[in-house]
Amino acid sequence: MSVHDFKVKAPGGTEQPLSDYKGRPMLIVNTASKCGFTPQYAGLEKLHRELGPKGLAVIGFPCNQFGAQEPGDEEEIRNFCSLSYDVTFPVMAKVDVNGDNADPLFKHLKAEKKGLLGTAGIKWNFTKFLVDKDGKVVGRYGPTEKPETLVKDIEKLL
Repeated sequence: MSVHDFKVKAPGGTEQPLSDYKGRPMLIVNTASKCGFTPQYAGLEKLHRELGPKGLAVIGFPCNQFGAQEPGDEEEIRNFCSLSYDVTFPVMAKVDVNGDNADPLFKHLKAEKKGLLGTAGIKWNFTKFLVDKDGKVVGRYGPTEKPETLVKDIEKLL
């Protein structure tokens, strides 16, 4: 099974097959609008603008599981991302990343790449998963790792 086998919910409830991204590396991130790491939206957007034309797909997944730091609805999240950080990369519908209601994509990502000390659970917002062109999860980065530090790893996949 690969990331390309999953469909995710886009804003408005439509399904987005991740197979649409076959042949492109992806950076999948659980995001939040009211988090100490929220300024990473700027770094993610920079990656999108600079490496997107070379093939990178940055995809955000808002999540309200950590300190209720993503309380807004889809429109509020979209407006915040656009007005505060000029985000143009896709931001999907809000998901859970841990627990019984975790989105199947995030269950897969966590199973493929464990976190610090071999833990599967996502510890906080802005955990990043790097996926290669074939849909294989090749990297997991914690919230403290800024998007710009991932450039070398991403460029190896382009």
